[in-house]
Amino acid sequence: MNRRNFIEKSAAAAAIMGFPTIVPASVFGKNAPSNRVTVGLIGTGRQGFGQNLQGADLETISARVPGLLEIPEAQILAVCDVDSWRMAQAKQVVEAHYSKNKPGNAYKGCSGHQDFREIIARKDIDAVMISTPDYWHVPMAIMAARAKKHVSCEKPLSMSVHQGRDLVQAIKKYGIVNRTDSEFRSVRPQNHAVELVRNGRIGQLQKVEITFPSDPDPVPNQADMPVPKDLNYDLWLGPMPYVPYTDMRVHTPFDLKKRPNWMRVDTYAQGMISNWGAHYFDMAQWANNSEYSGPVEVEGSGEFPKSLWNSMINFQVTYRYANGVEMTCQQTPTSKPGIRYTGSQGWIYVDGFPGTITASNPAILNSKPGAGELDLSKTLWDKADFIEAVRTNRKTLEPLEVGHRTISISQIGLIACQTGQKLKWNPEKELFDGNNAANALLAAPLARKEWVL
Repeated sequence: MNRRNFIEKSAAAAAIMGFPTIVPASVFGKNAPSNRVTVGLIGTGRQGFGQNLQGADLETISARVPGLLEIPEAQILAVCDVDSWRMAQAKQVVEAHYSKNKPGNAYKGCSGHQDFREIIARKDIDAVMISTPDYWHVPMAIMAARAKKHVSCEKPLSMSVHQGRDLVQAIKKYGIVNRTDSEFRSVRPQNHAVELVRNGRIGQLQKVEITFPSDPDPVPNQADMPVPKDLNYDLWLGPMPYVPYTDMRVHTPFDLKKRPNWMRVDTYAQGMISNWGAHYFDMAQWANNSEYSGPVEVEGSGEFPKSLWNSMINFQVTYRYANGVEMTCQQTPTSKPGIRYTGSQGWIYVDGFPGTITASNPAILNSKPGAGELDLSKTLWDKADFIEAVRTNRKTLEPLEVGHRTISISQIGLIACQTGQKLKWNPEKELFDGNNAANALLAAPLARKEWVL
């Protein structure tokens, strides 16, 4: 499609659906719309509005994580959030950014939506960035795949092993470019540790020890509250059963910095074992060269608060792999994030995020990749990797299959804690061996029929 046809068809489609049609002259030429990846941002809360849209500075390693706005090969055409105030903030930031190169002629080409289906229906959008609460990830991503939209989806990817597998099958069926949106793979201290382990600098990997950050105290059940006028609460609930509104179940109104409250309600998320597990289990799987598989045994224990914030806390889980590697993870009231890799000839530890890397011998950290060894020093940042993959039709650094395998580890660990049993896991079949009760917990949570996929 040439530039004239692209603009005419996009304008006609926009007019029919009531979207803005102004296209600034500054986007013509090398980065014309026909050459750029057009993006719809679904979810403009803390993560979507902050890191995914605008990027972030990682001061401890003097690095800048570019958001979608900073990638010249991408053009954000639409933003969406069930909270219209949040959506309006994102729209304002997008249009202000694209107006910088047009003095006296402000850009007004970003549309705002409360209903994500309007973005998925648009023919002029190539890709979507899904930054919503966890329980929405799979329904939205599958709908986007059916519409042939390329998908980058926030982690944790799913709410169950079965649900995650459904997503991966849909991605394969519709043949779209896909990425799990996790920045850990792009952060040098994190991928440097993986590189060193994979290249044998600590000998044979034997053990991975992970600590997750502590959680705030659980919040008790709350009184019902009026739904804020800016929030489409029914659409926020979406596939989940109706319950009365309280902001401690959803998010703090008119605030884009606080962690959302839904992260600690097990109907909508699965707590720290998934929130941070999506990062650290990914690193461990990568270092163990098992990112398309998983452990074969799991056992653990944890606490389940009887309150509104009821996600598992204060847990300890042990996983074992067929190659003999043991992985442990724990959270305590005072724990801080970190990951330690222990091998037959030493250890490597990455403290926190973005992380400070240390080793049993400083010479380990000074080692350079040799011929044929893994070199991750020039890894693209997460958003840039996704956009470049869409432009060149290549595989991303972390496809949804990998993200699914990662979060499956969180989910089988949670099930081990729920059942209080040592469980045998078959990563090929994605089933527990000989335990029907545990297998029953692999299914997605109860959903409203209109959102069952």
